[in-house]
Order: sequence, then structure tokens, then C-alpha cells
Amino acid sequence: MAQSPAQLSVISVIAASLQRERRRAGLSLAELARRAGVAKSTLSQLESGTGNPSVETLWALCVALDVTFAQIVEPPEPKVHVIRANEGPTIASEHADYVAKVLSACPPNARRDLYLVTAQPGTARESAPHRAGTYEHVVLSTGRALTGVLENLVEIGPGDYVGYPGDVPHIFKALEPDTVAVMVSESV
Repeated sequence: MAQSPAQLSVISVIAASLQRERRRAGLSLAELARRAGVAKSTLSQLESGTGNPSVETLWALCVALDVTFAQIVEPPEPKVHVIRANEGPTIASEHADYVAKVLSACPPNARRDLYLVTAQPGTARESAPHRAGTYEHVVLSTGRALTGVLENLVEIGPGDYVGYPGDVPHIFKALEPDTVAVMVSESV
């Protein structure tokens, strides 16, 4: 029996959702099939959009992926997140004229945070090593700064980018008043 356009649409959403959630969980096709108690070939067909899943099969996959049923059968809605210039949580340094505003905290199962940094000349913001595998990216918006690992500091200006290991001691020092940068801290 041929499937209606609505059924095909749901099946394509399920296929994309299963692929997305399996990757998010870091599972192979075989491992997810094993955990859910379904045949690997069945899961492969579902992920390719050629299968016709039963409620029981989808529930078993949801349990194995630790997601809700709705996360598999409803298309994800784009999430727009806005933080205005005068809003958002900020954290000041105790030893330097340095304020970090959290723009985007790390979502579950990812390891990256996004900050807006505002700093003034004076004492450098010295950071102890973060978790192993951390890498920081800095794009300077205004002012000038000296940043990077202690053995290899780099002076940057507006529009400049620098990336450096964050799992060793590193600093950010403003060289001009009202220096502003966007920083991404990511871990593997």
C-alpha cells in the first residue's frame, strides 16, 4: 500500500531525528540497535527513511537514546536566542578589570561556551588551565589586547582572530580602554 504525503513527511522527520539523536549520543548504528533490541537492518531503514516504524520500535529507540517520543516524531523548531547589549549574565574578574558575559552556555552533550568579554587596561586576566583538550578562540571587536598562552602571547586589534590551547595557562590583557572581544571556549 502506497504511503500518503503526510506519512512520508513523518517518516522523513523520524529518519532525520533518529540520525541526529544517535550522533548526539555518540552511538553507532549497531550499538543503538542492540540497546533498543531492534534489528540493525530495521534501524538502518528507519534512518534512511525507507522503513515504516511501529510505535513499539520508536519507543524502544527513544528509551535507548534517552529522548522523548516527541523529539523523534516532531520536526525540531529553530531556536533563536537573543541577548541585548545591556542584558545577560555577567561575571567580573576578581583581579583584573575584565567582565565576561555568557552569550551561549554549552548545550547538553557539547563542550563549548560563547562569551562577550569587556576589559580595561591594567592587570591581565590570568586563566589557569581548563580541562584537557580545551581550545579558545578570540575575535577582537574593539580596542587592542594581548592574549594567548604565556609562552606565545599575541597582540590583536579589531577584526583579528587568535586561537590557542586553553588547557595551559593563558591570559587576556586589554591594551586600550573598553576593549571588547568575543571568545569561544571549546573542549573535545
